Amino acid sequence: MSPVAITLLVIVIVLAIIIAVLYFLGKKAQKKQAEQQELLDANKQTVSMLIIDKKRMKMKDAGLPQMVIDQTPKMMRGSKLPIIKAKVGPQIVSLICDEKIFDSVPVKKEVKAVVSGIYVLDVKGLHGKTEAAPEKKKGFFKRLVATAQEKAGAKPVK
Repeated sequence: MSPVAITLLVIVIVLAIIIAVLYFLGKKAQKKQAEQQELLDANKQTVSMLIIDKKRMKMKDAGLPQMVIDQTPKMMRGSKLPIIKAKVGPQIVSLICDEKIFDSVPVKKEVKAVVSGIYVLDVKGLHGKTEAAPEKKKGFFKRLVATAQEKAGAKPVK
């Protein structure tokens, strides 16, 4: 056997092992996420609150309880989270928002929110009209790709 064939064979075997490990780790993470989602759904409750502010900020700057910061993995402490400052009853609290609904949360409006602990799962407007978030400007490359797709007759990528 030639040295090139042996090298390619070793590379293919190593890639197969890496793919198998990633597959099983993905299955394990997916199962863990499903369990966590069940816990969130079991503990959710509807609360009326006034949204004061919303930002993406680091966990230590967000004003979350120290116990929450201590329980998070060290790697996640530096990452930015969607944080909502809201007035719930007489208290002003910092809550972590779900990434999917963060852009649709109205600021300076009273809303009914589905909350599980300090995690906001869903928000519905209570008073007034909820306005759609303004579209963000596209960068140069995204505009270029969009115009090329438009000319080619393809569906635009979001």
